[in-house]
Amino acid sequence: MLASLRSVFSLILSTLLMMIGFGLASYVLPVRSVVEGWSTLIISLIATGYTLGFTLSCIVTPKFVARVGHVRVFAALITLLSIAILMCGLVVDWRAWIFFRAISGFAISGSYLVIESWLNERVTNENRGMLFSVYLITTMVGTIGGQYLVPLGDPTNSSLFILCGVLFSLALLPTALSSSAMPAPPAQANFDVPGLFRRSPVAVVGAFLAGAMAGAWLNLGGVFTQKIGLSTAEGATLLAALLTGSAISQIPIGRASDRMDRRIVMVACGIVGVASCLAMVAFVDASPMALYVIAAFVGSVLFPIYALNVAHANDLARPNEYVEVSSGMMITYGIGTISGPLMVGPVMDRFGPPALFVVLALYFALYAAYATLRIARRSQKDGLVAKTDFQANTMPTPGMEAVNAMNQAIRPAGLVEDDTAPARSS
Repeated sequence: MLASLRSVFSLILSTLLMMIGFGLASYVLPVRSVVEGWSTLIISLIATGYTLGFTLSCIVTPKFVARVGHVRVFAALITLLSIAILMCGLVVDWRAWIFFRAISGFAISGSYLVIESWLNERVTNENRGMLFSVYLITTMVGTIGGQYLVPLGDPTNSSLFILCGVLFSLALLPTALSSSAMPAPPAQANFDVPGLFRRSPVAVVGAFLAGAMAGAWLNLGGVFTQKIGLSTAEGATLLAALLTGSAISQIPIGRASDRMDRRIVMVACGIVGVASCLAMVAFVDASPMALYVIAAFVGSVLFPIYALNVAHANDLARPNEYVEVSSGMMITYGIGTISGPLMVGPVMDRFGPPALFVVLALYFALYAAYATLRIARRSQKDGLVAKTDFQANTMPTPGMEAVNAMNQAIRPAGLVEDDTAPARSS
């Protein structure tokens, strides 16, 4: 195990540094936006620029990697990350920030893909679960650690923006200097979202809603903490509590979905989401500790539901279709992340910061209701005998989608009884 960890140490270190910078940027930017007096609608437009760039990179980055290789693309993307955050500190204008954030979204998305596809080349079936668990823990620890750097500086000047640029630049060094063999280019896949919807409507609708909720929270959560009067340290703790809840719930949700109809678990997650979001609205004026606990319950279902949808979609696919299915899910999720801030921002402007959780509760209710409808419309699939493995994912990324698809494609033969059986709609 130690030998396996040594072989990917540089990748893990690059990931840690990049995610510290990401965590810092994802909190300091909303804080600075509030300080500048920008409306929640304007902040939502800035967030939409980020999600547009993020989604576009899912399609474009693999083409660049195929042409010039992982290391060169990663170096270019990290450079773009540093430039974008430094320009945000230099040009404090919301119109410019939309463009800068689009560059950031494009770069961070592509960086995920490069790191994760490279990591996938270094693992085996025996150590895959352990190494990717280390990777996921690293992303969470880095993000939380970056958020706690905010109180160390002053968001009203450029110091924290410069620190972000330094962290992103440092993230390039371990991978650029690594002696590990270059990974093969990631697999190319067609995007057939309509076909995916015909096969598994609940997975596609669920991925869209999961993206909308994640996009709204990741881009407006910091605004929520500022506008309800939390200090930067308290706000960072609330964001950390939500991520911690997400990490803790991965295994129980995954095991439950592996043992029963995954749509029943979707309904349960939706109910938990509705209850916890409404609790946040009801106790928004409570002590910070109470908010931390409620946020952990929100996080316990906010991010894991996407992995649940991916697992369900893969259950209904043949082995040679996993890459295409995962690619379609990735694009659907990306479109959802674009819509989330645009939908929630104007509502927060009109009704106040607690409206964020009112809208999230509505999304969770739609998620549970649609899964219930599909259960009533069609019984649990019986065309494919074995389920695919649930792949935990604390914060969905495009690179992990490619990794999950490749993992499924190389699983041992015999798990699917009839490869030629038509996939069932569910």
